[in-house]
Amino acid sequence: MIKKFLAISFIALSYTAFSQTTVSENYKKQPLSEEQLQRLSHLELEKNSIPGMSVDKVYSELIKGKKGSKVIVAVIDSGVDIEHPDLKSTIWTNEKEKPNNKKDDDKNGYADDVHGWNFLGESNNENLELVRILKKGDDGSEIYKNALAEYDKKYEKIFPLKPTVDMFLKADKTIREALKKDDYTLEDLENMSAVKFDLFQSKRMIQSFAEQSGNENFRDDLNEFKDYVYDQLNFNLNKEFDGRKVVGDNPEDINDKKYGNNVVYSKDRKDSLHGTHVAGIIAQVRGNGIGGDGVAENVAIMPIRAVPNGDEYDKDIALGIRYAVDNGAKVINGSFGKDFSPHKEWVWDALKYAESKDVLVVFAAGNDGKNIDTEPSFPSDTADKKTEIVSNVLVIGALNHEYGSKMVADFSNYGAVNVDVFAPGVKIYATIPDGKYKYEQGTSMASPNVAGVAAMIRSYYPNLKAAQVKQIIMQSGTPINFDVEIGEEKELMPFSQICVSGKIVNAYNAMKMAAELSK
Repeated sequence: MIKKFLAISFIALSYTAFSQTTVSENYKKQPLSEEQLQRLSHLELEKNSIPGMSVDKVYSELIKGKKGSKVIVAVIDSGVDIEHPDLKSTIWTNEKEKPNNKKDDDKNGYADDVHGWNFLGESNNENLELVRILKKGDDGSEIYKNALAEYDKKYEKIFPLKPTVDMFLKADKTIREALKKDDYTLEDLENMSAVKFDLFQSKRMIQSFAEQSGNENFRDDLNEFKDYVYDQLNFNLNKEFDGRKVVGDNPEDINDKKYGNNVVYSKDRKDSLHGTHVAGIIAQVRGNGIGGDGVAENVAIMPIRAVPNGDEYDKDIALGIRYAVDNGAKVINGSFGKDFSPHKEWVWDALKYAESKDVLVVFAAGNDGKNIDTEPSFPSDTADKKTEIVSNVLVIGALNHEYGSKMVADFSNYGAVNVDVFAPGVKIYATIPDGKYKYEQGTSMASPNVAGVAAMIRSYYPNLKAAQVKQIIMQSGTPINFDVEIGEEKELMPFSQICVSGKIVNAYNAMKMAAELSK
């Protein structure tokens, strides 16, 4: 059964009210400048041959000189560096709370939550959910069997990578010692004399890695590779590791709520890179001459730290959604996901609560390159993969910046029933901790692009309900009428069959439709 987006009668608006053209694959393809890359989500297909969201066109033609109302956008993620110069002015402040008096002044259940809440406390590293299921013991259930099979598959994939990582790290160390510098470049490598065999071998290895990386900051990629492998082995897949112990709550009890703290970034700020990047996509200050531009103005980012290095707990997500709703958020972004969800009912109940309070929730579709109509993926807004539980959830797939048959990111999940619409999610430039910026990719980046559009609509047209905003974003998108490559296997499928709408997000069309509906 197709999602019930046509069932909402108030959105039944003729497309003739909007200039909406179904586009073919024949747009001129041209190289991107660095400036275009940094702002590709904001560009428009017709003008730039980039499947962007036409955000700049909104500001130049539709809302120039207009003043919207402030919209609180909750970012449930790994934390946000609230001191970043491009985010500092956009961070939500709980005016009802007196800072650092160790009291719950506003009686919301959280003491000193001046800028949000941290449900992870001092914790950062965690198991995958499947490991937590295995640690509970074999109960004969299908879930346990599936978790065990998936664990074996993941471990067999990751364990052989450790010797490779160690080999590259050893080569890197050899080169740093030879050059007597930690931060070396490809040019340094090329100019380095390598007489001794071990140095020659190390040089060739790192040059090969840099070539495969395709990134001038190839050592960053090497460190990310190391962190990924070691984190999987030491934390994510390690049955002996207990990351929750330091938090001090019972994660199996949804009523055990007295945990966490008010520090909305991780102990080591770099571990909040993901959440800081997501926040920046939505709300980094536009036009200030530094970094990139956020999609939305007139927003206040509410950081809610609930996503560790590993799989999030259903309890933290459910309580995080409720916290956002109770403290005034009108849009919630959730750029996280997993294959197992033992307490998915808690999340569903929280989504129903958000629906009752007119709050829109935007979720990333996930990065496994799979069809989530047939394979498990959480969080979700359906119990049977056919029928929506709520009307206020948008699920977002990721687009590449290359228009045409390759425009869908090969990592992006898809689904004709369970993914709503697609948005830019490759090489997205935004804030990271310590005042820096970085390109990142994932449906994690596509989701906040759409959350930003939703916030823009809710800012200028506050009379529209969350369910209406969802339908506007879906129906106003640009239809794609050709086949696209899906997943690592590059299977060709009609774009209309990989998401409910068959469209890519178009902020300009969305704002025009919102203006019409709000009359």
